[in-house]
Amino acid sequence: MAKVKNIEEWKKAKRHYHLYDIHIQMARELGMSPKKFGGIANHKQQSWKAPMPEFIEDLYFKHFKKEKPDVIKSLGQSITA
Repeated sequence: MAKVKNIEEWKKAKRHYHLYDIHIQMARELGMSPKKFGGIANHKQQSWKAPMPEFIEDLYFKHFKKEKPDVIKSLGQSITA
């Protein structure tokens, strides 16, 4: 049941921060928490921060040395896998 709750948090973060499935998958592989996205997100007053999708892509490349995951799954597929 906790896994389903976590998926709901990811879906909410996806809607709120206008992310694609690839960005959510990258964030999950990096071990990020959807609850912490508010502090990471670029607000209008913080022009020095990168937009959320770009931030996740940069972090993913630094950690895994590749542009994107080999297989991209949507959140619905993540529940069964």
